[in-house]
Amino acid sequence: MTAPARRLRRGDLLPRLTGADRAASRMLARRAARVETAGLAPKLDGGSPLWLEALGANVLDVDGNRYLDLTSGFGVAVVGHRHPAVVAAVRRQSGRLVHGLGDAHGHPLRIELAAALKAVAPVRDGRVGFAVSGADAVELAVKTALLATGRSRLLAFEPAYHGLTFGALALSSRPHFRRAFDRHLHRRVKRLAYGCAPRRLASELAGGEFAAVVVEPVVGREGILLPPPGWLVELGSLCRRHGTLLVADEILTGGGRTGRWFAVDHDAVQPDLLCCGKALGGGLPIGAVIGSAAVMSAWDAPGEARHTATFVAHPLACAAALATLRVIADERLVDRGARIGAELAAALSDWPSRFAQVRAVRGRGALWGIEWRSPAAAAGFSERLLRRGVLILRGGATGCVTQLLPPLVTTARQLAFALREAAAAAE
Repeated sequence: MTAPARRLRRGDLLPRLTGADRAASRMLARRAARVETAGLAPKLDGGSPLWLEALGANVLDVDGNRYLDLTSGFGVAVVGHRHPAVVAAVRRQSGRLVHGLGDAHGHPLRIELAAALKAVAPVRDGRVGFAVSGADAVELAVKTALLATGRSRLLAFEPAYHGLTFGALALSSRPHFRRAFDRHLHRRVKRLAYGCAPRRLASELAGGEFAAVVVEPVVGREGILLPPPGWLVELGSLCRRHGTLLVADEILTGGGRTGRWFAVDHDAVQPDLLCCGKALGGGLPIGAVIGSAAVMSAWDAPGEARHTATFVAHPLACAAALATLRVIADERLVDRGARIGAELAAALSDWPSRFAQVRAVRGRGALWGIEWRSPAAAAGFSERLLRRGVLILRGGATGCVTQLLPPLVTTARQLAFALREAAAAAE
């Protein structure tokens, strides 16, 4: 395949569509059908772009179309795609050490990254455990809670998304993900409605059976839902009262996405265990759990590590993560996330009264959802916006929620353009 002559350059770029016949996309779609498993690969027959290059808040596809990305690549590109500081850090590290020996020998960057995470995470006397992905971080947090408490039950919420590995899938709520594997999932998870009454939480926790409550401070993939005011504070208080550990899944919400370093910071909640991933690696796969020293000491035992992986704390991913954390701090992207939130709130607040098919809008920082009255309305909006050069995702169990997750480096001009096009597409 010959790459398009156009290349992305860093700057305040708006979409530009070629109007071409998508020959490259069609050719690659035919090839993909012959070599990839359809149910595990992107759906390429519906006009979805094949990404060739990404930079900042822009994506270039194989047909030469330039898009504005309001997905951040599933929430990963908080500092933008291919941030030069992240790229430079990976290049430097690749000339020194590409792969280490996991938990056996280690390398200096993982220690430096652990210190950096401890400095920003709202966890008392934190200690860090590394993971290879967000779902792996959830698995690590759950195992930690089981070890630390000696209890066997877990409390999760409906809706919730924590990943699709077996342990994380047991905590996730969507039937589509769970149904085929349900008889193989363990039965030690109790599920309550997200934002349920504190008295219901108290009733469940009073028996002292639960090792942990696993919660998204803002529900992400399952519909962008905010908890009721004060709910997370009450949840944390109940957990402490009944000896249950509070696990905050900040894989989507961490790194400034909601206008604070972590979403729990809005309520000054200090979880016992905090999971992060996605944005942490600046585009490379890495996850981590930050837990209090007292809790994480449950892993102290002779012999080999009981939770590890070949690529855990990979040197290139650690280099990218350190650079990402520095960029977030140096470019004041947490503050930028809060400003994006104010701009989105101002632009979207009247949509339920303005557009008949919009049921609700909600969000915090650079994480917003537009709930439509039907999946068809949500799908139509996505398709129209794609034709205008703006990339978005749909979420929620029925696909009724448009997710807006712009990179925190999205400029005011780019965001204003996207919102104008979104309003036109909603008509």
